[in-house]
Amino acid sequence: MGRLFGTDGVRGVANVELTAELALGLSEAAARVLTDAREAAGGDGGEARPRPVAVVGRDPRASGEFLEAAVVAGLAGAGVDVRRVGVLPTPAVAYLTGSLGADFGVMLSASHNPMPDNGIKFFARGGRKLADELEDRIEAAYREAAEGKPWDRPVGAAVGRITEYTGGAEDYTGHLVSVLPARLDGLRIVVDAAHGAAWRVAPEAFARAGAEVVAIGTDPDGLNINAGCGSTHLDALRAAVTEHGADLGVAVDGDADRCLAADAAGRDVDGDQIMAVLALAMRDAGTLRRNTLVATVMSNLGLRLALEREGVELRETAVGDRYVLEEMKRGGYSLGGEQSGHVIALDHATTGDGTLTGLLLASRVAATGRSLAELAGVVTRLPQVLINVPGVDRSRVAENAELAAAVAAAERELGTTGRVLLRPSGTEPLVRVMVEAATAEQARRVAEELADVVRTALAVAPVPGG
Repeated sequence: MGRLFGTDGVRGVANVELTAELALGLSEAAARVLTDAREAAGGDGGEARPRPVAVVGRDPRASGEFLEAAVVAGLAGAGVDVRRVGVLPTPAVAYLTGSLGADFGVMLSASHNPMPDNGIKFFARGGRKLADELEDRIEAAYREAAEGKPWDRPVGAAVGRITEYTGGAEDYTGHLVSVLPARLDGLRIVVDAAHGAAWRVAPEAFARAGAEVVAIGTDPDGLNINAGCGSTHLDALRAAVTEHGADLGVAVDGDADRCLAADAAGRDVDGDQIMAVLALAMRDAGTLRRNTLVATVMSNLGLRLALEREGVELRETAVGDRYVLEEMKRGGYSLGGEQSGHVIALDHATTGDGTLTGLLLASRVAATGRSLAELAGVVTRLPQVLINVPGVDRSRVAENAELAAAVAAAERELGTTGRVLLRPSGTEPLVRVMVEAATAEQARRVAEELADVVRTALAVAPVPGG
């Protein structure tokens, strides 16, 4: 059996891979491991609290109802007091885990994935991402219990108690509005909540900040999350912005940890452009620590060139928000993210927060009096072509001399106006060839030429006698 935990918790098709039995067992294991970690760290800091406390939230997926019941049962049965906060964004659960002084948090969501999927994500004390070592210990404890290894279950007064915490939305919304550099008065903004976890708090936060809000994607029925809306499907946002004559529009995904935008003409504003706008705003305010933005290698070269012109440093990481966050913590940086719109503003959040990102973006528009199109125009996106080359030996990418020579030749041709990135897939026998160039035609030609070299140079040798 493979590792349960992926890069963002445990995910799968609900009731197929992610069953109630798995949710219950995993929650029991997490309660045991995280309780041990709490005690090893010195308990609860001297507070007179006999049991650990967990915050549990979910997105509106229908499967979240039975999975939440299983998670809550597993936690309480393992001696954890549960504060159930209901349907709230992932970053809200992270925030509440910290603000309520909980020992850990649990979020049920598959983020931008389609409705049949779901997931379980754990937060450590303070609402921070769980360390890999703790995930490994939780998985080991789960497997031991599944194999029948006994453990001491609490009984009587030692079992956990379950209460509803109804103030979560208010606490989180108030926090978002309180950190804005400038109010949004006079702006008309479309907010697309993806029929997801932010269906109430995102429009409310923008309205409290002073914006005239046109809300779409705010009628979740448990089945329509991410369906033709939100940050993964921007057509609805574009149409609403132009229809209502809005100054801009923002769209989050199902659990609202991502944000993409549209300018007044309905043109897309991607994560790279959003990060550039926020980085320059923070630089001007003196809050961009070490004058550096952290992004992944998949960010468009146009972002790097724009930051160089503005005197801002760029640190690149492997693909994945977890690597962005690790680098931010390691280097003491305050802003990072991905082209997908997963933006982390560490001064105000412990994880990516789509609603916060949209608010900060709109706040920059309000503070400068400049349109979003003008602000986002600091980044000129270079044409990018991505080709997946299947059926090759991805393990030989770094060592093949023929391929290295082809890449070097391509880089010489592209010069400072383009780049080449070859990435072996982590899960499939394929290599991803990404090329950016000054023109779409050049990007396509160079990418196809490199893809041909990958096919021949990394061809899988036939099995003897096959």
